[in-house]
Amino acid sequence: MWLLRGILYRILFYAGSILVAVSGAIAAPFSARAVRLIAHWWAGWFLWCCRVVLGIRLEVRGEVPQSQAIVAFKHQSAYETILTLWLFTHPAVVMKAELQSIPLWGYVSARHGSIYVARGKAGAALKAMIRQARARIAAGRPVVIFPEGTRVAPGNRPPLKAGLFGLYSMLGVPVVPVALNAGSIWPRGFVKGPGTITLAFGPDIPAGLTREELEGRVHAAINLDPETAPVR
Repeated sequence: MWLLRGILYRILFYAGSILVAVSGAIAAPFSARAVRLIAHWWAGWFLWCCRVVLGIRLEVRGEVPQSQAIVAFKHQSAYETILTLWLFTHPAVVMKAELQSIPLWGYVSARHGSIYVARGKAGAALKAMIRQARARIAAGRPVVIFPEGTRVAPGNRPPLKAGLFGLYSMLGVPVVPVALNAGSIWPRGFVKGPGTITLAFGPDIPAGLTREELEGRVHAAINLDPETAPVR
């Protein structure tokens, strides 16, 4: 049963994704607003496929920041990466540079204002990320980052990458930590079972802290149980 649902989900979601990528590529040279709307529609289509086909529902606890802030997500699955385009009106998502090479999607994502980071070029990559993030914050957009740097299995709590504090120290805006349980409902592999994915947007962490203070507070907050964590 769930194998068949997984097959149906992929047929529907990828068919819709192709349509979105083509539409976004056509609209991108002419209208930034159209690109934002198309990206939001794509994330909505993803959530519809998850809910109706796979039986996966979403619960969001706390207020989602829509303006100048760094939003630091726990990263357990691909689910929350797509979800950012639904939760936020116009996010600037920090992502690995390799994703920009995806045909059509990479072009549309760049036009949407994603922030690409080249791995293996630490100093240059950090400077480029900060430069792009400053421009997005100046435009009133939240910067979304996955500070662990890669997906981790539920229960894993790796140290945070340096990029979070690099942004924090230069942008002068608060950090909003996000705890979630997506990895338990959206594991790696083909088959996904039903359940509810919960996200908790924690209280703001103010600007001006030391690196040790910031990383300690963010690390603790994103690893809380999202069903009981304090929220903003």
